[in-house]
Amino acid sequence: MTRKYSITIVPFALLLFVCVAGCNDDFVNTRPLDEVPQEDTWQDAGLAEAFVTEIYNGFGQGGFDEEMLASLSDEAMFTHPGRGINIITEARSNDADQGWNSQISAGTHNWGSLYQRVRAANIAIQNLANPQFDNSTNIADQLMGEAHFLRAFFYTELMRYYGAVPLIDSIYGLGEEDYTIARNTFEEHVEFIAADCDRAAELLADAPVVDGRASVAAALVLKSRVLTKAASDLHDIPTASANSATIAGYSNPAYLGYTNGNQQARWERAQQAAKDVLDMHGPGYMMDLTAPVTPEEGTQNYLSISLGGGSQAVSSDGKADLILGRFFIDLKDEGGNYVGRNNGPNGYHNWAGNTPTQLLVDDYGMIDGATFDWNNPEHAAAPYENRDPRFYATILYDGADWKPRTADVAGRDPANQIQTGQYEVTQGGNKVIHYGLDTRNSSVEDWNGSYTGYYMRKFIDPDPAVVDQNTRQFIPWPVLRYTEVVLNYIEACIELGEDAEARTWLNRIRFRAGLPAITASGTALMQAYRKERRIELAYEEHRFHDARRWMIAAETLGRKVGIIRVFGRLKNGSSVSVYRYDPEHYNYTYTVSTIDPGIENRQWLDKMYFIPIHRDEINRNNQLVQNPGY
Repeated sequence: MTRKYSITIVPFALLLFVCVAGCNDDFVNTRPLDEVPQEDTWQDAGLAEAFVTEIYNGFGQGGFDEEMLASLSDEAMFTHPGRGINIITEARSNDADQGWNSQISAGTHNWGSLYQRVRAANIAIQNLANPQFDNSTNIADQLMGEAHFLRAFFYTELMRYYGAVPLIDSIYGLGEEDYTIARNTFEEHVEFIAADCDRAAELLADAPVVDGRASVAAALVLKSRVLTKAASDLHDIPTASANSATIAGYSNPAYLGYTNGNQQARWERAQQAAKDVLDMHGPGYMMDLTAPVTPEEGTQNYLSISLGGGSQAVSSDGKADLILGRFFIDLKDEGGNYVGRNNGPNGYHNWAGNTPTQLLVDDYGMIDGATFDWNNPEHAAAPYENRDPRFYATILYDGADWKPRTADVAGRDPANQIQTGQYEVTQGGNKVIHYGLDTRNSSVEDWNGSYTGYYMRKFIDPDPAVVDQNTRQFIPWPVLRYTEVVLNYIEACIELGEDAEARTWLNRIRFRAGLPAITASGTALMQAYRKERRIELAYEEHRFHDARRWMIAAETLGRKVGIIRVFGRLKNGSSVSVYRYDPEHYNYTYTVSTIDPGIENRQWLDKMYFIPIHRDEINRNNQLVQNPGY
């Protein structure tokens, strides 16, 4: 069931121009030079397109905000604690302070911001139904398709955080009898989005494929995302209730998932949705291999995919994996242009925002397919050697080669290597401790140093000409990519017992990365798949949602942040005055521990499976029912 807009969530202000006594009629009737009357918008194809284009601004910076969603998960830790991220990671979210303040409370994932875009999409859909302009080129159909896709996308974001919400497919006006509205069921929410995706695909069938705009493939990938989520354990209420007393005790479970029906049938539907994309799109970027590429090629393949054609230093071929991107091409200062500054090492004058955790690093396997194990002496002695090739394209670790240092720092690191440890050096014939330039004891902006001992490399342009501190980069954010739908297909196959088909596609991803085939079945195959998904989609806003829909958040998201301490001891007879990573002169030790709980004390409570609806929204709309645990 769908309903009209509630006044509690209408985001556009109603501008009332009041004429006081003595007003000049000509002045009152003057139109603002920077505004277009609504009636004119829908009588001109160009203005209509501009209206729909503006709805895409709801993507914000994609996932390139200073406070990234990765830091709500076991992928990363936000270096500047005490902000809204900790409210969620420490399970302190509540209806007055939801947490993650740059996004859920105020940004593009905010309830009101998402509904603002839904409303704009509804306006477009309503007015494009009977276009008042020349539609001989079918531009109205294209714009209508984009509007359906965008409405589906923003409702998907609402569902990923809150569960089912009120579904509105028309526009409220003044004088309505009632402006309050209840939440729809989760099943209704899923069906609404799926129908919007189908309609978008139908209308976009003949539309040109343009960077940054919806397409048939984008609509079908979004449908696959939604149906994969819908089939997951969190949204099968009998399963979820068996695993969570919080969900079991909730009096409105239909807002959270399916209270009846067959979970296997939902997996079959999710499988078909993913296969529709595979059948249409073909094998995808380098997924037709029958054997692994070399490790070096594997790293380059992953770099090419993650940089999306936005770097002059890396092949643009991997852009073929990008189904829909948020591109940063305007001359204005956009946050998405400064991912390197926000996340790069402090020794390069950057902010070290969302640093990889040891938990993520440990999940990268070995090049021979073995699991990395700190209890293995060879692994522990050289933890950054012979790892999954994607590791080197995602993580900056102690001793990793990186860009040239800025001129004021270059003399302290002529080798241009990441320094996240402590090392002995020789000064005046004595051994003293040199604190790495990229640590919290650095001589360069120590307050921006990583707590975890790592930095993010993925999405940061490696071109030496791009000085992260003050040079804009143009790497697109992957809103939707082909590999995601391949992973969705693999997951559905495993859930349905089709292990051979799942392995075929999983190994295609691994061969592209330079890894050997997986031969596991059953539960072991599912565990291998989940780790593969974690690695392949790192930092792409999936882990926070995946761990919750799989109901493994207690043992993943709730873990204390893992960190590493690196120490380089000079070998007997060695003398080094300017430090560089050098196993010939140093013996290195690596000690893993967890972050001081006074900095960030992560825990998991089951209420965090769903974000609370802010009390202001509930106060405005007395038909809204709060999520469980709040």
